[in-house]
Amino acid sequence: MDVPEARKVLDTLAGRALLVDIERNGDVVYTLPPPMAGFFEFSMMRMRDDVDQQALAELYYQYCTVEKDFMQALIAQGDTQLGRVFVNEPVLQPEVHVLDYERASEVIKTTPHMGISQCYCRFKKELADEACDAPQDICMTFGGTAASLISHGFARRVDAVEGLDLLQKAYDSNLVQFGENVRERVNFICNCCGCCCEAMIAARRFALTRPIHTTNFAPVVSETTCTGCGQCVNVCPVEAMTLVSAHDPTHGKKRKAWVNPDVCLGCGVCARVCPTKSIHLESRPERVITPYNTTHRVVMMAIERGMLQNLIFDNQVLSSHQAMAALLGVILRLPPVKRALASEQVKSRYLEALIKRYAG
Repeated sequence: MDVPEARKVLDTLAGRALLVDIERNGDVVYTLPPPMAGFFEFSMMRMRDDVDQQALAELYYQYCTVEKDFMQALIAQGDTQLGRVFVNEPVLQPEVHVLDYERASEVIKTTPHMGISQCYCRFKKELADEACDAPQDICMTFGGTAASLISHGFARRVDAVEGLDLLQKAYDSNLVQFGENVRERVNFICNCCGCCCEAMIAARRFALTRPIHTTNFAPVVSETTCTGCGQCVNVCPVEAMTLVSAHDPTHGKKRKAWVNPDVCLGCGVCARVCPTKSIHLESRPERVITPYNTTHRVVMMAIERGMLQNLIFDNQVLSSHQAMAALLGVILRLPPVKRALASEQVKSRYLEALIKRYAG
């Protein structure tokens, strides 16, 4: 079909949030978003009458929460994951060093576009009369994705001031900030509860495979001041906190909080609610690696899942010189083991020659 006719079709799909239309160098580029975070969420980010949202909510719940194949394939394989947790900034002590990309507030302050939409997870639960009372108008998108959703009525534009106010509202509601696992140009940050949000549910279901990247911080409980009140246990979204015996010889029934380091996300919500300030965050011994950008993350995920050849050939990344250059740039900067995996998956003389020439 000719360009005007094709553009009409693409604009219609973008108007339904099945595509994202992004302005780039004066032209409009149409991109197919992933299922999650992507068109699953976009389809439920506003009230609409062109689809049966209650039926859709039930199907999404069945597909993502009851069945396990999709979520397991999405987040329970490989070391590099789709999403990461941002630390609850107000609970950090002044001496704890935190980088800008670890702060949700920094994403809000530096993005060119920010949109706020209805929370997909809690709205889905509301349609089944199971939602909690956490705020719904708090789902955050940024950059080109936000601009597209705003233009088609799936999000409302907000400035940095209102964005920071909403972040504080999320903190006050004991919500966890779960966002795209990149350092630059973050596309989304969800404000998650433990009862409704699929990311937190998946983190509990597949905890041993580390389906979500943690923060670079971990909670430490003071045994001398902890009263065993259990408030930290109640708010932990992934059930990493529990009460155990305090082993107090004078008070046999005394309890204290204990954190499971293999499950904890390092979000800091537990420290926020502790009435005796007996929980504080400390830096983890080893820093969690966060991919530089989306290209870096996608390539890493493809290599670890044995799907690099699919990314290059099936997704036709070779059709763009810029995309191929970005992909090869990521590969050539990988550690030796990852580079070897990439070469083995592609079985390409060209890639092998590049690795040998530029990576040593």
